[in-house]
Order: sequence, then C-alpha cells, then structure tokens
Amino acid sequence: STQGVSSAASDVYKRQIMLGAPGAGKGTHAGKISEKYGIPHISTGDIFRENIKNGTELGKKAKGYMDAGELVPDELTCDLVVDRIHQDDAKNGYVLDGFPRTIPQAEALTKALAATGEKVDYAIEINLDDQVIIDRMSGRRVCSCGATYHIVNIPPKKEGICDKCGKELVIRKDDEPETVKKRLEVYHEQTAPLIDYYKNEGILRVIDGTTGLEQGFQDICAILDQK
Repeated sequence: STQGVSSAASDVYKRQIMLGAPGAGKGTHAGKISEKYGIPHISTGDIFRENIKNGTELGKKAKGYMDAGELVPDELTCDLVVDRIHQDDAKNGYVLDGFPRTIPQAEALTKALAATGEKVDYAIEINLDDQVIIDRMSGRRVCSCGATYHIVNIPPKKEGICDKCGKELVIRKDDEPETVKKRLEVYHEQTAPLIDYYKNEGILRVIDGTTGLEQGFQDICAILDQK
C-alpha cells in the first residue's frame, strides 16, 4: 500500500543537526522536534554527564580532560556522540544540538557515520542577526527556583519578581551583553564555517529565526516532512 511507503519515507529524514548562534533557539526547537517525532534530543553536555555518571570508559576519559579544565578532544567527543546515536531510542532518528561545533568535529562525524553506511539528513540553521540575539538574551531573567522569563516575550507579572516563588529575578552572567558578544565572536569564528560545510554537502536548510517559535517550528516540520 502507498500508506506504508509514505510512512517509511517520512522516517528517512529524521537525523538532523541544529545549527545557529547561541540564543537562536536551537535547544527549544530540538526539544519540540524530539517530542513531535519521538526521537531523542541529543546534546553533548548531556552525553558527557551521562557517561561520567555511569563511569563508562569514554566517560572516564572525558572526565580527565574536564577535571583539568581542558576541552574534550574532537575525536573523543565524536566517539561519545556516535555511541549515543547507536542506542535503541535513536534508531528512527535523532536531533543533535551543540555538536558538531567545528569543522574537524563535522568531518569526524561524517566519517564515523559513513563507516556504518549512515549520514545526517539535514543540518538546519536558525538564522538571526547578532543584534537580535543580544537583545533577546540580555532580556532573559532567571530565578533560583529554575523559572525563566524574558522582559519582553515572557515577562513576570511583577517586574523583577518570580511568579512562582516570589524571589528576585537575576540576569545570568552568560546573558549579559558583553558575554553574549564574546560568545557570538567565538561562534562566528569556529561554528559558522559549518554552515558552508553542510551547504557543500547539500543538506543545509535555513529557517528565519525572527518569525517566532511557532512559525519557526512549522518551517522545520515542513523540511522534515518532505517526501
């Protein structure tokens, strides 16, 4: 039946990488993709924590670097990611968030996947101007209870006070304009080249990050649902 064909075809395009500057909404979208398509949202931070907690061989190696305040080398990070995407819950696809961050990581991932006859289907870039990101992030406010707000998009009922617990809201160091500018510089230097890399691979798709979360998510689904 044609039904079987189309559902099988729709499973084909479920291995993707989220690209975009810090604050572009990668994590939010990755979470929504994970929920809608029933595939895991994989972030390198989570993988590191999981492996270290479980005391795996790869986890012990990663912990050695992290304890020394060093970056975990590309090859080891890639091994951890490949190990993660070969777990059962990822057999229908996955969404990678925060990896790869550099061209060497992207090349290592392509090579590791090719070894098992696999490849990433799409690299989806959420495109936003730096200034929009600076405004967006410097408007974030957080509470020690874990609640997050935005002075424009999700303001608390009472300015500067958490709706949930009544404590004072603060701006995280990460969200201060100066810090955001630095993070964006690092992004443009190290991670932005990935956009060309995946464009050359023919799998880059770009969505407009200024249209808001709902529209942005619809645009992503339109890409993933292509037959």
